[in-house]
Amino acid sequence: MKFFSLFILLLLAGSRPLLAQKVAGKAEIIGSVIDSVSGKPLRLASVSLITDKDSAYIDATITNGDGQFRLRNVGTGRFRLLVTFLGYRNASFWVTVGRETPVDVGVLRMTEQANTLNEVVVKQERAPIAVKGDTVEFNANSFKTQPNAQVEELLRKLPGVEVARDGTIKAQGQAVSRVLVNGKPFFGNDPKMATRNLPADIIDKVQLYDQSSDQSQFSGIDDGNRERTINLTIKRNKQKGYFGQNSVGVGTDARYQGRLNVNRFNNGRQLSLIGQANNLNQQNFTLGGGVGGPVSVGGPSGPEPTVNQSPTNIIEVKAGGLNYRDKLGKRAELSSSYFLNQAITTTDQQSRRENVLPDRSFLTDLHSYSQNRQTNHRFNGRLDWQLDSLTSLRITPNVSWQTTGYDSRITSRSYLPTGQSLNDGDTRYGSTGDGLNGYNNLLLMRKFRKEGRTLSVNLNSVLTTGLTNALNQSTNLFYDSTGINPLSTTRLNQRNRQDSYSLQNTLTFSFTDPLSLTQKLEVRYAYATNRNRAERDVVDANEATGQYDRPNASLSNNFGSLFATHRVGTTLQTRRLRYSYALGFDLQQAQLEVDNRSVDTSMSRRYLNVLPNALFNYTFSRNRSLRIQYRTRLSPPSVTQLQPVVDNTNPLNIRLGNPALRPEYYNTVTLTYNGSSGTGNKSLFVFASLNQSDNRISTTTIVNSAGAQTTQPINTGGYLSANGSLSIGRTLQPTKLGISLITNASFSRAISLINDQTNEARNVILGQGFRLQSAYNGKLDYGISGTVSYQTATYSLLSKQNTAFWSQYATADLHWQLPFNFVLTSDLTYTATTGRAAGYNQQFTLWNAALAWQFLKAKQGEFRVQAFDLLNQNRSVIRNTGDSYVEDIQSRVLTRYFLVSFVYNLRKFGV
Repeated sequence: MKFFSLFILLLLAGSRPLLAQKVAGKAEIIGSVIDSVSGKPLRLASVSLITDKDSAYIDATITNGDGQFRLRNVGTGRFRLLVTFLGYRNASFWVTVGRETPVDVGVLRMTEQANTLNEVVVKQERAPIAVKGDTVEFNANSFKTQPNAQVEELLRKLPGVEVARDGTIKAQGQAVSRVLVNGKPFFGNDPKMATRNLPADIIDKVQLYDQSSDQSQFSGIDDGNRERTINLTIKRNKQKGYFGQNSVGVGTDARYQGRLNVNRFNNGRQLSLIGQANNLNQQNFTLGGGVGGPVSVGGPSGPEPTVNQSPTNIIEVKAGGLNYRDKLGKRAELSSSYFLNQAITTTDQQSRRENVLPDRSFLTDLHSYSQNRQTNHRFNGRLDWQLDSLTSLRITPNVSWQTTGYDSRITSRSYLPTGQSLNDGDTRYGSTGDGLNGYNNLLLMRKFRKEGRTLSVNLNSVLTTGLTNALNQSTNLFYDSTGINPLSTTRLNQRNRQDSYSLQNTLTFSFTDPLSLTQKLEVRYAYATNRNRAERDVVDANEATGQYDRPNASLSNNFGSLFATHRVGTTLQTRRLRYSYALGFDLQQAQLEVDNRSVDTSMSRRYLNVLPNALFNYTFSRNRSLRIQYRTRLSPPSVTQLQPVVDNTNPLNIRLGNPALRPEYYNTVTLTYNGSSGTGNKSLFVFASLNQSDNRISTTTIVNSAGAQTTQPINTGGYLSANGSLSIGRTLQPTKLGISLITNASFSRAISLINDQTNEARNVILGQGFRLQSAYNGKLDYGISGTVSYQTATYSLLSKQNTAFWSQYATADLHWQLPFNFVLTSDLTYTATTGRAAGYNQQFTLWNAALAWQFLKAKQGEFRVQAFDLLNQNRSVIRNTGDSYVEDIQSRVLTRYFLVSFVYNLRKFGV
């Protein structure tokens, strides 16, 4: 602590010459300027001080990166503050200054709107794309969508944005985890609730940025907890009224669908009611999603699934929910939602896995069928309460609870490449369970009279509980060395009960103080605990009594763990006109305690780590910005990884825990570049990241001569992963043809042990995609896209098993408004794979089409006839690569059906 105190004193001493000298008898005016809708600070806004009597100019300044300003050495009297910013309405505020008394005018809100000159409205022509600091802003009007389209269709047209068939979003190579509406949550943290339930024609702007944690936004110091976020701003003339899309339909093969969507917006008040029921694999929400908080940058992430990946199952859903947001008096705002969904997920898959061993390889053919029945309730809330002019409180509770029923059957055969059998397996597994997931974030924020001085206290809690009762039955046959004669047979008939509990609490104190107009210092302390408990009870069937009354001590266990940390740190942030940077570090003392109550043993270990961090931002011009960030992170092992108990759910692939595991330490570097031309018709986005760890939690696998595996987690070094994305966009005038090119690349290197020998696995993925998008004349809208990817997997233990393969994916979509209010839509998808296992190389075309007739006022009614998979070729083929295997999976999916439906689009604004 002496070193830490000395460090703070040196920083303060070094900054003293930078502090402006105060003139006796004079005062100062401080405040901040923000956008009235999004609440984001406005950087480089002009603030002028004008006299009350004759409007004479006295002084002026510009806002810093936090939107803050300071006018020094102001005499006494009454003055007018004039705030101007390009694209916003000029704002004027009166202020009275007393003798030597600092005046804090608080937060000044600016409104973006057209300028009025002599009763003629002159609207500034907004560029299609604008870069404002670390935010990329898309003008929705520049990316035309067809009437009654949802937000998801708008996002597909944006350069650098990819939307998967299941609705997940990637922007500039990163997964989007949160979608906001006017800067606030919509049905909690589930992105699909906004993108699949709101119409595109009410959207004014789509803002893309990395949202920091609530505490970081308040303090102005980046803490590394960021989420890729999209903010949808609503058009001003659409913020009051009713809207939504409702439909009902029936089809062949007992297919059906129904949808309810009614929204009532009245400026700040929002009320939304949604519901749906179908067996068409259509979910306007994320199954089981929506609970949780920000995630840290970095971690052991490998290549993310491609957006072209097909669904791997068939889902029947019934769901409904209510979302509400409004102000409570003058100082508080409340948003809350409740959502209920029931889903039956059927998965039918065939796979072939090639396993890599030190001296040989073997293949496993597997067929699995499962059905998962889940009922999920979730509640999300947020309360913002302004206690006084300087103090505010934010409470964000999220709770979900669910019940599940799961049944599966797995049959498998393992054999050598020459054909000799190793084993045959047949496993039946059934379970019922229930669980609770809770998340709450409580943030108390306090500003001081001195501009930039803040104190915040943040308590973050995460609770997870689960109880599962299961029946596990299997028969496994093993062969001798000839691969013909059976050697032995094992049978399993067990019931097991798994009870788990996890509670995480993190208490963080943060104090910030400006050292000058350009420098700010943060001092922070955090105490965190992560408590876990897992109880597993297994009983075998008694053939004599026909009951499950034989306790199995070797498979039963009562285990607990505690990971507690004390963390103290500091960050010095410097902001200049064009750039800003921050340097800091944390000193963390951690203690991992393991308690195996079944055998009455315990273990405790301490760790001391230095966690440095750095951040650099540079703004080349109004439309180009660069961000480079370095972070470190310590991640504890999970209770499942620590628990020293056998998991024999699949007797041919047994898993063990490892109480000796150490926490993982990661170094992460990310780079983001955003750029667009002055007109916004050209764009360039770059993202790159690098993750490194010398004690990553990997696996050691023991494979016997009969092909049965036992896997256990261990710490290994040498882990490295890198991925990058380059997106280039251009709009050709006057045809308004949009061209987008996306290049993706990733590399990973991981170390594991196989039969006590070190295996280094390397994976490389290169992909090139393009999209052409045009709205030719308002009646014809078409798009063409394609992706080609190349992937290699190499293994040091058995180089002859190295593999390389290609994947091709192309789509074409059409929206054509025909005479007499008819509309034709069609989309064609071609998929081809090469270099895979025999029987898993595929070439197929998925063709969907629909013909609709629009009627009623403003074409709000629609009769629609839809055909899915006209060629009856739909398939799903996926390749997975691991540290010691390559696997191809083919899933049963929906095939050809026809659907007739009625759609009503509610549109009534201004009421």
